[in-house]
Amino acid sequence: MAAMRDFVAGGYRYIPAVFQYSSGVAALPSYEIQRVSLSRPVPLKDGFRLIEQFITDAGRPLTAFCACELRSPVPFTPDGFRDFNKIYVETLKAWGIYGGGDDDNPVARSNVCPQIDPPAEPSLHAFSFTVKSDNAQPTCVISGSAEARGVNLPYEQKMIRFGETSTDAMREKARFVVGEMSDRLAALGFKWADVSATQLYTIYDFHSFFADELVRRGAGRNGLTWHFNRPPVNVLTFEMDCRSVALERFKAV
Repeated sequence: MAAMRDFVAGGYRYIPAVFQYSSGVAALPSYEIQRVSLSRPVPLKDGFRLIEQFITDAGRPLTAFCACELRSPVPFTPDGFRDFNKIYVETLKAWGIYGGGDDDNPVARSNVCPQIDPPAEPSLHAFSFTVKSDNAQPTCVISGSAEARGVNLPYEQKMIRFGETSTDAMREKARFVVGEMSDRLAALGFKWADVSATQLYTIYDFHSFFADELVRRGAGRNGLTWHFNRPPVNVLTFEMDCRSVALERFKAV
């Protein structure tokens, strides 16, 4: 895993990953991460305007934006996903967050696709940002991760059990993804006991191995929210993210 970097302008540090997102973020000392979820998905262009207004009203610079959770209509092809991400990062460039390099995007992200009642276009579901705090508690947001190794190879070569959705295959995928979450938490100085919320995204049954592969490994300590969603690329089947956040708000839109 890449060495941690500080994004001082935003008040957080991050695990470098790829140009479209980091693997996770944690607040720097004297800062905390707060999360805002929306009552319904908002088209991404409008969502960015909402984020800008919310962060500005909170008296924070736009560089405080540190994580977002997106909803897309259907899973992308690998090429389509790259094309979408090239558009997505343009706003981060304009906000002074992303500099254009292959691994210098500090913002954590999840982007998943509701199987039932999806939005008509890529949309914002939730976002997180940093605030200053005299009594700051350690906080973090881990990006969504599915059953693919973080290497620059075709999906059929880097995926766990490519093309398989049997119970045994899904168990192996879950074991890999929980391990990835654990590694990212540890890299930021956290453990499962610190996590305030865990989210799982799949349309396949995981109940037969839920206790052993998730709960016994700590991923269900404070419960787990299952979204009947698919990961953002059409060959992926199982994704998770998690967070340890100081304050969460629900915003009606």
